[in-house]
Amino acid sequence: MKSKYAFITLRDRPELMDRAAAWFHEKWRVPTEAYPSIDSLKEIARFFSVTIDDLICSDEMISVAENEKKEFADKHVSLICNVMDILPAMLLFIPAFGNGSGSSETVSLFGLSGIAPWLKTVFSVLIGITILNGICGAIIVSFNKPAWNRHRLVTGVVLSIVSVTVFIVTRQPYAGIVCFMLLVMKGIMVPATIGHSNQAVWHDDKRLFKESAV
Repeated sequence: MKSKYAFITLRDRPELMDRAAAWFHEKWRVPTEAYPSIDSLKEIARFFSVTIDDLICSDEMISVAENEKKEFADKHVSLICNVMDILPAMLLFIPAFGNGSGSSETVSLFGLSGIAPWLKTVFSVLIGITILNGICGAIIVSFNKPAWNRHRLVTGVVLSIVSVTVFIVTRQPYAGIVCFMLLVMKGIMVPATIGHSNQAVWHDDKRLFKESAV
């Protein structure tokens, strides 16, 4: 089937350079100043003994821009998930726990005294590990390591599932509801981020394979 679109190159239509720069800026937020002029492209092509078409590959430029856009979105999602892992810290201070079966009082984790000490320790350790996981995730994001970030996100989801299960089994519904709401929000955001992280890791492995082959 013949395409209804006509493909042209900037080499043949150099007057379209400014329009191309404006389009990339509007579509992918690529600064127009970063888009080279046709004269500079000629000099670069001459220096490396290649054609201008070799320097300008629309598919590669679009692919790079799309990957950068996904990475930018994934970082924001990861930061939100990190915050959600840190949010259980509020259970240390707000009255979200029942103070034993014989009491209708609700207290914070610090004020919890009507249950077995070992059970309070379990609550404290579980919340503490979740908070620590969120703090570590916030640090990992700055290193731009997709594999690390993926493992951290999965760990956060697992901790949320464990928290919900523990609080429901021990008849702490308010704390369970808080963790369940955080788990639902993670369930909406995390799968797409993990998928992008896997794709980024695959691209990195592919690039390293090519470089080692050379």
